[in-house]
Amino acid sequence: MDAYKAIVTKRDTREYTDRKIPEEVLHRILMAGRMAGSSKNTEPVRLVIIQDRQWLKEVATCGKFSQPLLTARVGIAVCCAPDGSDFDAGRAAQNMMVAAWNEGIASCPTSVHDQPCIIEKLRLPQEGEDPVTGRKGWRAVVILALGYPPEGAQMSMGRARVDMGEYVHRERWRQPG
Repeated sequence: MDAYKAIVTKRDTREYTDRKIPEEVLHRILMAGRMAGSSKNTEPVRLVIIQDRQWLKEVATCGKFSQPLLTARVGIAVCCAPDGSDFDAGRAAQNMMVAAWNEGIASCPTSVHDQPCIIEKLRLPQEGEDPVTGRKGWRAVVILALGYPPEGAQMSMGRARVDMGEYVHRERWRQPG
């Protein structure tokens, strides 16, 4: 699938089949996240992969709308250092979701509403410095739910979106009428 087609046909999917994601496919998805750019090339993003189904359910308790993690085959917690931005984490997350869709794997980002909960569960470095990065105060920005979509799942360009004329403004914001 070419990049444009992967982007415009990707839809958030909240339920998945039991089909296991092959390790080499997961590696390509993770590499897509790793290759995302970052502000001043600081590389403030790290990933925590969650594949144990029971542990995914436990991690899901840290978010209010994290139901997609309950049937996901893989969860990827996109974590960011305190000196990194959510935008950097978002770039890595979007790269991984598009790369996953290129492999036929659906995804959905899930919010992490309870940072103390996820920090404890994933043991994100808080006190003292992380011996590898030298950073402390890590947070989970988003957890991606990944899995193969069920047969018949709606995945197409045909979905309704805001009209392009309403979505795009040139030179400055134009007022209606």
